[in-house]
Amino acid sequence: MPPNPRSRLRVVLVAPRNPLNIGAAARAMYNFGFASLRVVNPYEVAFREAKSAVRAAPVLKAAEEFTTVADAVADCYLVIGSTSVGHRELHHPLRALEPAARIIRKRLQSDAVAILFGSEKFGLSNDDLSHCHWLLRIETAAPDQSMNLGQAVAVCLYELTRAARRPAAARREPKHASAAINEQITVMLLETLERSGYIKPLTSASSEDKTRRLVRRLNLSQRDSAVVLGMLRQILWKLR
Repeated sequence: MPPNPRSRLRVVLVAPRNPLNIGAAARAMYNFGFASLRVVNPYEVAFREAKSAVRAAPVLKAAEEFTTVADAVADCYLVIGSTSVGHRELHHPLRALEPAARIIRKRLQSDAVAILFGSEKFGLSNDDLSHCHWLLRIETAAPDQSMNLGQAVAVCLYELTRAARRPAAARREPKHASAAINEQITVMLLETLERSGYIKPLTSASSEDKTRRLVRRLNLSQRDSAVVLGMLRQILWKLR
């Protein structure tokens, strides 16, 4: 059985200071179906006993501890840092959460992805960010506001799972041009090419085949085919 894409997400908490926030993050992971929690240099070594986890004790128990961000993300193919931006100068592409979540969901289909969350007091350092491919930001009412660590993890994971819970909207495909319309375009295009001198008598047969295949590859809709026919009529009127 192929692995669940959610099993490929690594939630990485870098230098978290409050064990209650670690527990809240674990609870969010449990609620949204994620299990891989990684902690880099936690300030409080007793974080596994955080009461805020509420039924997420297995997530805390299985949490992996690392001394460096490099080790924590070593098996990941995409690493994203979360930031409130504030007044810092960024050297990475920055994406809002919703478009970022679309990219992450797609990559989780095949690759391990890590999202880094910094400490409550300082956020991610420049050294931490140097391990990231790009950054994401949860938009708040004011640009310089930041979220509580546990809340930030919950909001990100909610966004990652939101599309999966929402029924996909039926996509309405445009109605394509019929074979008869495609042939009409082909005939008019061939006449245009002959009258303009583009097609030579010796190569007319092969040119006709190439032109016909070209028109079919365009896969024109009914609306677009009407536009193309109008263009060709005007050109032929000028050439005749």
